[in-house]
Amino acid sequence: MNENSLLNVGEGSDLGKVEIAPEVIEVIAGIATIEIKGVFGMRGNFASGVAERLGKKSHGKGIKVELTENGVLIDVFVVLDYGTTIPEIAQKIQTNIRQALKNMTALEIDEINIHVVGVQIDQKEEQEAISE
Repeated sequence: MNENSLLNVGEGSDLGKVEIAPEVIEVIAGIATIEIKGVFGMRGNFASGVAERLGKKSHGKGIKVELTENGVLIDVFVVLDYGTTIPEIAQKIQTNIRQALKNMTALEIDEINIHVVGVQIDQKEEQEAISE
């Protein structure tokens, strides 16, 4: 891992320095997103889908972290439950991610962008609608 891909946290001290890899931010943001009621799941890529089928949990799935000169940008790709209020859930996700990262890493995040990439319709509701 090259030196530029780590996020420097705090000033150097006599004990040394603290650096956080972007993957750590992805995991924290992923867990904070899944905690919100109304989030069905996260959009992942092919590799994370295969890893999950083999039993490895991918907590950073659906999260993209960019380290820029201006700060940290986070993009979250979610699938929501049908019937939820999208702006309300998106705001809860942003608040929960910001709070979790502030508590665990003391980082201030510049942007948290929520991308709703799907809506999950519950199979039971769908079957009941067909029956009626």
